[in-house]
Amino acid sequence: MLNKKEQRLRRSRQTRVRIAQQVVARLTVFRSNLHVYASVISDDGSRVLASASTAEKAVREQLGGDGKGGTTSAAAIVGKRIAEKAKAAGIEKVAFDRAGFAFHGRVKALAEAAREAGLQF
Repeated sequence: MLNKKEQRLRRSRQTRVRIAQQVVARLTVFRSNLHVYASVISDDGSRVLASASTAEKAVREQLGGDGKGGTTSAAAIVGKRIAEKAKAAGIEKVAFDRAGFAFHGRVKALAEAAREAGLQF
């Protein structure tokens, strides 16, 4: 029987196979209990083109005194920031890779903020 992490990784492998067939840059999300990380990876999967996380100093300053990176508001800040960085790198369209996490809570907040900031997926 698979444990929780192995189940998530199995789901992420299935998604990444479908994304690889699209031949488009991929916006991948990872969430831990303390932080949310987002990266835009090239279509061949060899390079990270842009990245943002709640562990960055600029994001921690935006969060204020508590500095809690595991909230939906923190994820929205990361979503906006990754969209700005991707657009600066010349990337307008990506495929959203939720890495096996449910599209709910912090993952959803990050995706919606990235869409509002102009990233298409």
